[in-house]
Amino acid sequence: MNAVLFVGHGSRDPEGNEEVRIFVASVAKMLGEPIVETCFLEFESPTIAQGIQTCVDRGATLVAVVPITLFAAGHAKLHIPAAIDAAKQKYPDVLFVYSRPIGVHELALDILSSRLEEAGIDLEENAEDTALLVIGRGSSDADANSDLYKISRLLWERLKVKWVETAFIGVTAPLADEGVERCVKLGAKRIVMLPYFLFTGVLIKRLEQMKGEFAKKHPDRSFVLADYFGFHPKLSEILKERANEALYGEVRMNCDMCHFRLEAAKHMDHHHHHDHDHHHNHEHHDHHDHDHEHERQKPTVKSKEVYL
Repeated sequence: MNAVLFVGHGSRDPEGNEEVRIFVASVAKMLGEPIVETCFLEFESPTIAQGIQTCVDRGATLVAVVPITLFAAGHAKLHIPAAIDAAKQKYPDVLFVYSRPIGVHELALDILSSRLEEAGIDLEENAEDTALLVIGRGSSDADANSDLYKISRLLWERLKVKWVETAFIGVTAPLADEGVERCVKLGAKRIVMLPYFLFTGVLIKRLEQMKGEFAKKHPDRSFVLADYFGFHPKLSEILKERANEALYGEVRMNCDMCHFRLEAAKHMDHHHHHDHDHHHNHEHHDHHDHDHEHERQKPTVKSKEVYL
């Protein structure tokens, strides 16, 4: 029997944890799997170990562990795999499949565009005086931080604003106040703070406070704070996709969102034989020493554990 265990980060703010639970309940209806459970990495229960135990107690013979995390940082690379390793020893007859984090995903860019429109930003307007400041949590993992910069660049490519800058709320530089100062020095009259966060919590509420502080410091500038991902339907699509990847081996490469490849494919001779290495040079930042064999149709089982 299949089970999907969604792993939220966990927050000191109960409101954020409740949002995760409500969100998972909505995704569970889309999946149609017999067992769907929620657990958290920190600050809230159940823990991953408790979530796995619940799945097994309910009769699961395959548990797909799906991280509700934006990028592959320490939690996705170390803490969740360690919990899976422990569970593998405890439940040798259960198959554990570990899915990917959200990562750099085309639908995530759609969500950001949607949140900008809701904040009153005209995406078709040539906004020469507007700067977008994409603000992430910040990590000690360089891959995760660089992925946020990639998101910012891809957002700039699809919008008509003059500047899209990147900053973090903690852990690493540039911090949010440094990002705002850069936008001011570049000449932006309107600065749109765009949180790259899944759900509410302490950090989102801190951003709300910071917006007021920035407005006081720069009264000649306009500041807008867009909404976080939240209950956006396209976030549900991403997590459903990640769960199905784990359950059925439906892995999609990052190349699937490459507009250059899609455009080139329209003009290619589809009978052309590829005798060269076909790697696309698209970096996959989920370097967990796990299997990433994107052409396979079904998960490869290794000692009752699968990593996609």
